[in-house]
Amino acid sequence: MFQNLSDKLQNVFQNLTRRGKLTEADVDAALREVRLALLEADVHFSVVKSFLDRVRVRAVGVEVSRALNPAQQVIKIVNEELVATLGEPGRLNLKGQQPRVVMLVGLQGSGKTTTAAKLARKLRAQGERVMLVAADPYRPAAIQQLQTLGQAIDVPVFTGGAKPPDLCAEAVRSGEKQGKTVVIFDTAGRLQIDEELMQELVAIRERTKPVEVILVADAMTGQEALRIAEGFHKQVGLTGLILTKVDGDARGGAAISMRSVTGVPIKFLGMGEKVDALDAFEPSRLASRILGMGDVLGLIERAEAMDKETAQKSAEKLVSGSFTLEDFAVQLKEVRKMGPIGQLMGMIPGMSGPKMQIDEQAAEQQMKRTEAIISSMTPRERRHPDILNGSRKRRIAAGSGVQVYEVNQLIKQFKDMQKLMKQMGKQKGFGLPRFR
Repeated sequence: MFQNLSDKLQNVFQNLTRRGKLTEADVDAALREVRLALLEADVHFSVVKSFLDRVRVRAVGVEVSRALNPAQQVIKIVNEELVATLGEPGRLNLKGQQPRVVMLVGLQGSGKTTTAAKLARKLRAQGERVMLVAADPYRPAAIQQLQTLGQAIDVPVFTGGAKPPDLCAEAVRSGEKQGKTVVIFDTAGRLQIDEELMQELVAIRERTKPVEVILVADAMTGQEALRIAEGFHKQVGLTGLILTKVDGDARGGAAISMRSVTGVPIKFLGMGEKVDALDAFEPSRLASRILGMGDVLGLIERAEAMDKETAQKSAEKLVSGSFTLEDFAVQLKEVRKMGPIGQLMGMIPGMSGPKMQIDEQAAEQQMKRTEAIISSMTPRERRHPDILNGSRKRRIAAGSGVQVYEVNQLIKQFKDMQKLMKQMGKQKGFGLPRFR
């Protein structure tokens, strides 16, 4: 997400940092480039104008002229104003009488059903007793899809043959009897101009009194997402937004525009197909990624999801010198759980841009080759790589689809790492990292 915009903004900032003292003309030239980059990224023109007006007032004032590093001060201002444009992070309102109702609305194909399951999983992990409601009788297999997802995350799904307003009201009563704390409606996809179907949503809202009415919008729809949000907001009164398919949108302008244009807070971003790929919206972190500053907090959160016991054992084995290729394979699988290597590299400050994209692809391919080589070894070979002679290496290379020299490279790198860690372990004062 935002790759094109991030690349263009980084080029603008690099040009600024090459200059010492900044003139008003320098700032205006940079802001013209920023304007073009934002418009090309599908940011609404009114949002671009308001954003740049605020940046310019600060960038040509005393704040920059008296700064020790004017270019860095301009970048700081752009970051702060971008955070302000993205707005305060929206949090789910789960107050009031139980079960609290969360109603998901949106166009067909926006990802509502998958998002309903992601949200249910997240809330269940927070201790809520959740029930999903299949309120889409129109799309073929919509009910079965939600049931399959419900089974995967161990959340019950309420179904029935009644019309959606009756079904939803019945689901709330059933949830109350079962002691559920949250009920999530997966409503049918509809156009905001379809009056009959929109009235169905109004009826559901009036009968069930949801604490949240959230629009699930596809980030890749660009400017159209704004008109969709405005249409739904006018009809049913939105309380929040969830942007889906964010990982597939290189422009990302909808995310910047939607809060400003609609006044409705973004609550979550859908970052992939898996049921755990739903991130809380954090404007400061998103702004950092847009400006190519990475997302260190996001990276830490993903790292914290790794198996702590496995990580601790690996650290102890590394220092003692007993770390094997088998342990290495386990660690690679743990890293894979954190997400695609490209996403992880994008979260590291400075690790973005066209060149880094090529490096990401190379790193992903190298990781796959490494996993294939280790998988082609026997358990004994993984534990004792010293027994790997020529014939064994040829067998491993053939089994993993690589050349023998690549097998030799991996073994050499592994042994070098083993030797280095053993030496460090012997040094006085070298301690193990603790995983809590």
